[in-house]
Amino acid sequence: MKNEINRHSVLAALSNHIGVCKGISAVDLVVEITWRSPRPAQCRKLRQVIEALRREGQHICGHPSSGYFIASNEDELNETCRFLLDRAMTTLTQVSKMKKASLPDLHGQLGLKI
Repeated sequence: MKNEINRHSVLAALSNHIGVCKGISAVDLVVEITWRSPRPAQCRKLRQVIEALRREGQHICGHPSSGYFIASNEDELNETCRFLLDRAMTTLTQVSKMKKASLPDLHGQLGLKI
């Protein structure tokens, strides 16, 4: 379908957004891809596609203050990786407190594999 949010359309749109200075918000990226006002479901779909692309190894960066972009250098990629790790650690810390377990103990309780 034309103007659909998928792997190819997201990569094509982000090819115009290389470097943090060219970052674009999720809402604006959906508009750029679909040429329509975004619906919440489209923004969720965009995030899902970006997550999948990152799992493939694409250097798609993003931060609430800068929007999404493709890393133009290692520093930009590292900054996004730090942001994602901090966000993951915040979530794991919340889970450990709720379960009244230390993070290392939580690893065993959840059966996490490294």
